[in-house]
Amino acid sequence: MWSGELLDLDAYLARIGYDGPVGEDGELRPDLGTLYAVHRAHTGAIAFENLDVLLGRPVELGVKALEDKLVHGRRGGYCYEQNSLLAAALERIGFEVSGRGARNRTRGDTLLAVTHAVLVVTVDGEPWLCDAGFGHQGPREPVPLARPGAEVVQGEWTYAVREEEEGILALSILREGIWRDLYAFSPQRYHPVDYVLLNHYSSTHPRSVFVARVIVQHPGDSVHHPVRRALVGRELNRLHADGRVERRSVEPDELLALLDREFGLRLSGRDAEELVRINRAGD
Repeated sequence: MWSGELLDLDAYLARIGYDGPVGEDGELRPDLGTLYAVHRAHTGAIAFENLDVLLGRPVELGVKALEDKLVHGRRGGYCYEQNSLLAAALERIGFEVSGRGARNRTRGDTLLAVTHAVLVVTVDGEPWLCDAGFGHQGPREPVPLARPGAEVVQGEWTYAVREEEEGILALSILREGIWRDLYAFSPQRYHPVDYVLLNHYSSTHPRSVFVARVIVQHPGDSVHHPVRRALVGRELNRLHADGRVERRSVEPDELLALLDREFGLRLSGRDAEELVRINRAGD
């Protein structure tokens, strides 16, 4: 389903710096240890970003296009790109992977459309939420779905999945002693073609949050890293596990250096010039 057979798995593993378990034959096994290691490595290595949307480029979700951009080009991407690439890699390893469409809940009581892509990976009959594409607040490791309500500690961060009516599952994060919903999703399976449609809206619709300003985020360099980073427009936020948020303004002239230093993203030539121009023209 995810065209995993087309992915250069060795190049992907090198890109994410995979250092997890390997079988005696040198192959990865589709077990829980491998799933944790791949998920941690992917989220630690590849930043969330919407730069191609701002530059007016189509966001391609084919495996080879994702490999060229996120693996060989060492760029990042947003949820459809991140989780499509992760799904292809996991499928190639031998995991059972299916998609879900999620509704963002980080904006209070505002009802938002289903626009977030997540994955459900089944290991030994147990489903696990995998998500490499929710930016700086997203989980660094898989989250179990078979035990709703159980608290899941990932370094200094704690998550839980709550079951609601009609089989809806909601992922929450604990911040300053308060559980805050990140998103919710139904049991309905989503396929790559569904993400193509959602991707078109997110990358082209004038009301999409991704078309008007820079959005680059990272959930930390390791599962024990205390600081998560988010650049939205001209504001850089550093989110600490104790709830503190450090904010500072980023001038257009320092944008490129900051993208390199904070997120490992490097643009050059016309792309760099155009991105700075767009950022300078923004609010």
